[in-house]
Amino acid sequence: MKKRTLLVISLMLLMAFSVVAVAGCGGGGEQAEKKGPVKLLYVQWACASAETHIMKAILEDKMGYEVEIMDVTAAAMYEGLANKKAEAFFTAWLPVTHGEYMKQVKDQVEDLGPSMEGAKIGLVVPQYVTIDSIEEMNTVKDKFNGKIIGIDSGAGIMIASEEAIKNYNLDFELVEGSEGTMIASLKQAIDNNKWVVVTGWTPHWKFARWDLKYLDDPNKDYGEAETINTIVRQGLKEDMPEVYTLFDNFAWSPEDLGSAMGLAEDLGNAEDGAREWIKQNPELVNSWLPDQYKDK
Repeated sequence: MKKRTLLVISLMLLMAFSVVAVAGCGGGGEQAEKKGPVKLLYVQWACASAETHIMKAILEDKMGYEVEIMDVTAAAMYEGLANKKAEAFFTAWLPVTHGEYMKQVKDQVEDLGPSMEGAKIGLVVPQYVTIDSIEEMNTVKDKFNGKIIGIDSGAGIMIASEEAIKNYNLDFELVEGSEGTMIASLKQAIDNNKWVVVTGWTPHWKFARWDLKYLDDPNKDYGEAETINTIVRQGLKEDMPEVYTLFDNFAWSPEDLGSAMGLAEDLGNAEDGAREWIKQNPELVNSWLPDQYKDK
C-alpha cells in the first residue's frame, strides 16, 4: 500500500514539474518557437554592417527570429534579393550611388523608401589640404601622387569617380580597393601630415575620427544629397508580416547611424556595437517594433 501511495505521489510530482517546465519555457508555444530564418544581405561597409547587425539583434532578441546575414558584393546584393535568395537589405544609396543596380531589379523587389535622408558621396581630403574644389586637383597632382584612393570596383561611388575624372579632365589614377584599404591609406597620410584624396561618404565614423572635408563638385558628378533606402523581396509582406512591419518602420538620422558605426568601431565587433546601440536607444528601437512586441 505504501509503495502504491509513493508511486502515485511521484507521478503527481512529475506531472506538476512538467507543467512548470513548459510554462517556464514560454507557455503557449508561440514565444518559445523559433521563427525564420530571416536572411539579410549587406556589403562590407561600416554603414551597411551597422544597420544589418542592429536589425539582426532586434529580430533575435526582441522578436524571437533566427537570422542569417550574408556579406556580398553590391551587385550580388541586388541580384540575390531579386532572385528571392534573401529577405532584405538596408543600404540602397539612391538615386546616384546604387542607381544602376536599382534600375536592373526595380520590378523584382520592393523599395520601402528612405530609412535615412541626407547621405552624401564625393571626394574627401583632410582639412589641412589647401584646395577646396575638384577643379583644382590637377594643379596639385604631385602632392596627391596622382592617385584617388577608392573602394570596391563597380561601387556606385567608383563609377561616379570615373565620370568625375573624365568630366574634370583629371590626370589621376583611380585606385581600386576596399573600404578598409581606403581607411588605412587615409590614416597613414594623416599620421604623416601628407596629402591624400579618397572616395568618401557620410554618414561615416571617419568624419568623427579626423578633420575632413569634401571637395566642391560644381559639375555635380556625385549628385546631390542621397537617401539610404530599405529594399525587400517581393512577397515578404505576405510571408513574414511582422518582419515586414519592422523593416517598414525603420527610420533614423545620420547622427543615429554615425553613433552606431562609432560603437562598432570602438568595441571592435559589429554585434557588440549593435546591441550596445540598441541598449542606448530604447525609445527609437521601440518605435520600429510591430505593436505586439513594443514595450508598453
